Amino acid sequence: MSQTPLSGAATPADLLRSALATDPARPLVTYYDDATGERVELSVKTFDNWVAKTANLLQDDLSAAPDDRVALLLPAHWQSAIWFFACWSVGLTVCPGGDPAEAALVVSGPETLAAALTCPGERVALALRPLGGRFPELPAGFVDYAAEVPAQGDRFVPYAPVDADRPALVVEGEELSGARTVTLAADHAEDLGLKPGDRVLSTLSYDDWAGLGGGLLAPLSAGASVVLCRNSEQLSAEQWEQRVSSERVTHRIS
Repeated sequence: MSQTPLSGAATPADLLRSALATDPARPLVTYYDDATGERVELSVKTFDNWVAKTANLLQDDLSAAPDDRVALLLPAHWQSAIWFFACWSVGLTVCPGGDPAEAALVVSGPETLAAALTCPGERVALALRPLGGRFPELPAGFVDYAAEVPAQGDRFVPYAPVDADRPALVVEGEELSGARTVTLAADHAEDLGLKPGDRVLSTLSYDDWAGLGGGLLAPLSAGASVVLCRNSEQLSAEQWEQRVSSERVTHRIS
């Protein structure tokens, strides 16, 4: 039996709004990059602020419109999580790992810039540097996200209401509406046994449902939070044990 999505959320963006109304100060996303030593923790309120700024960039500066397809060529990262919800706030269809040549807009990390150049529309580059830093030298043909997002507004209102029945996500070749995405998130939370206050540690990619559902959407639906770990293959068993303990991890997916 499906769980009831958080506060009756109809779209993925509604999940975030419900979390904001329930407990804005609680941690939502904690991110580790074990190649750089970076650790970032975002509360629901701070995450929502980043989402609003990014959605304003999409809608006003990049002229993104509902049903546009966005190829996200990004690892599981705190900024990647923001981009998913910014796109859903505008009403865009997110295609993690999608073909840039078939997208109206592409968002790329530093390792996929060559592939992203095939996008015929706007191209946004994320340096994925500690503290959200800019590219030392902007790649040709791209907008630098870190340079453009700070000036955007802290509140976002879409030009048109987001339709829960319109496409919101294309994952593993399947197109999902916003409503279906929310239902699957609730189902995934139930399968994982998540409850409010739980902490899910994930080392999975956001390019498939296992990583995106378990490492972002299901925890949000259940009132839980996520600990994303990147470049962590060399951690010892003792280091993992220390992290699980210090971050109060209750569930782990990998």
